Amino acid sequence: VQVVESGGGLVQAGGSLRLSCAASGSIESVNVMGWYRQAPGNQRELVARITSRGRTEYADSAKGRFTISADNAKYTVYLQISSLKPQDTAVYYCKMDLVLPGVGPVFYWGQGTQVTVSS
Repeated sequence: VQVVESGGGLVQAGGSLRLSCAASGSIESVNVMGWYRQAPGNQRELVARITSRGRTEYADSAKGRFTISADNAKYTVYLQISSLKPQDTAVYYCKMDLVLPGVGPVFYWGQGTQVTVSS
């Protein structure tokens, strides 16, 4: 199974970005897909996650400006970020809680995508 993220970059404050993360390989189903971020010197923290049934959860810092969505059939999760702030600068990682045939539940992390917001 491979998990690949895309969509990061350098953005001015106030701008928007859409991050994507797709899993591929021998996958039976998906349980939860989520986004985390890690700023320099900080621990990795949850941004948002979405279950296969569409239930979403957001960190308090992400409510209002971040929107998570998913395409379960494509094992793809998106994170739309608006009104970006310099404090949003971090490496953003996706985490996929999948079910593999003959294996069961397994989670995977993406390689991370850098988001840098300039003031």
